[in-house]
Amino acid sequence: DIDAIVAIEQASFGDPWNRNGFVELLDDPRVCFLLAESGAVVQGYVVAWFVLDEGEIGNLAVSQAARRRGLGAQLLDGVIRAAGAVGVESLYLEVRDSNVAARALYASRGFVEIGRRRDYYRRPREDALVLRLAISNAPPA
Repeated sequence: DIDAIVAIEQASFGDPWNRNGFVELLDDPRVCFLLAESGAVVQGYVVAWFVLDEGEIGNLAVSQAARRRGLGAQLLDGVIRAAGAVGVESLYLEVRDSNVAARALYASRGFVEIGRRRDYYRRPREDALVLRLAISNAPPA
């Protein structure tokens, strides 16, 4: 499924991860990698790291053709459940300041802005908002 994930990644982000970046994650026991599939076709994915009581969502993306169907919310709910199941108390992520749809999704699950990283994104150059979810405050999925 790596090639399908890389294709979604490249279509979704201005500064996408490369194939090797994803392959290296597969054997890391700290990584949570979830897929949304329709039949045998990957429609989206989320990748996160869980270390002790903290987690970070690295990327969450849904293919252009499968957007607006709730797959992003399902992936987010899945990673929140997985984080809680292994004792993660706080889950973090960065999101583009201009990504209104993603920010609304994260807010609907209880993520709150805790900081800003100036010029974090390179293509195009833009600030990232740092969001945090206290797992105990997450709404039931």
